[in-house]
Amino acid sequence: MKDDDYERMKDRLLERLWEVFPPLEEEVEKNDWIPKEIIVPVLQELGAFGLLVPEEYGGSGLRPEQYIPILVGLSRIHGGLRGFVHAHNSSAHMFDMIASEEQKRDLLPLVARGERSFAFGLTEPDAGTGADSKTRAVRDGDVYVVNGEKHLTTNSDWASHIILFVKTGEGKGPHDVSALLVDKEQSAEGLDIQPLPETMGTRGLQHGHLTFTDMRVPVANLLGGEGDGLAFMEHGLEDSRLYVAASSLGTAEEALKLSLRRAQGRVTFGKPIASRQSVQRYLAEMATDVYALRTMIEDATRRLSAGERIPGEASMCKLFGLEAVCRVTDRALLVFGGIGYTRKYPIERMLRDARANVVEEGPPTVQYLVIARALLEREASEVDARTAV
Repeated sequence: MKDDDYERMKDRLLERLWEVFPPLEEEVEKNDWIPKEIIVPVLQELGAFGLLVPEEYGGSGLRPEQYIPILVGLSRIHGGLRGFVHAHNSSAHMFDMIASEEQKRDLLPLVARGERSFAFGLTEPDAGTGADSKTRAVRDGDVYVVNGEKHLTTNSDWASHIILFVKTGEGKGPHDVSALLVDKEQSAEGLDIQPLPETMGTRGLQHGHLTFTDMRVPVANLLGGEGDGLAFMEHGLEDSRLYVAASSLGTAEEALKLSLRRAQGRVTFGKPIASRQSVQRYLAEMATDVYALRTMIEDATRRLSAGERIPGEASMCKLFGLEAVCRVTDRALLVFGGIGYTRKYPIERMLRDARANVVEEGPPTVQYLVIARALLEREASEVDARTAV
């Protein structure tokens, strides 16, 4: 999308959602449900479901440096809204990365209009992800027969299709995992979806527990080749971890803005609390975290847009982002004091929303592993290059 068109679209989208969503926040937080009869038509009108869908399929085809500011803006409004919109767009982007041309032509125009949507079936309750998956797909003629479980599958209640990662091989190697496109209506007989318990934050965003019992999926619904799933998943998670970091940035920026206003407006002993050195320290620490995270994201985004693989950088952004947003929202509560612990102000909700970023797309332990592996592989390649010379 051209820069002028993009700026107009971005501004219109965020301005409209700032008008529509905050009046619904109390209802969303109380009922743990986003009223889709209100929100979905607005998002469709704004083109919010096609942000990462290529233009040839009816989407906006945003580049990473264009999508991230929108994600930051959504995170400033509400964590559940951000999660709902991003889960759709992120899954659509992953589908575009691996689907065949025919599969893209059939689904992406509908996805861009919000008439179809994907959920991402990866995490399991009793196993790790990827090669450790216990969900198996056994080929039987022209179908795969799937048995197993997935959970924490965002938007599984609303999505029409599930991008499902399954074991098609017998081992735990890189070519034993495949990706299947599950049409929920087509495979309904063997699919059961139950809602998970309510979450701490990002209220209104639904996560499902999926059980597959001899679920039959046509072989034609294979995404990529058999055994391509793990490489596809790892590549897709690079982008997604950077986008989680952008979500952390949006929440942190909004918490800092509200804290600055509170510090200047709250008067005790005849002075704004902003004049107290202790409060100034909180604000300075918050601003430092926000600035550092924003700079990291800008650098990683530049690399991603240039076509580089960024496994280490994306995980660094995700790791620092989750730590930064937790620190910033903690300090925001200190600035607001006891009243911040109530629901009079958004700080209480933002502190809860921020904690979703700790576990989304892998907890800190996973990020440590990815970062260290990327560093060691880079060092090994540099050693090989020096040796060759």
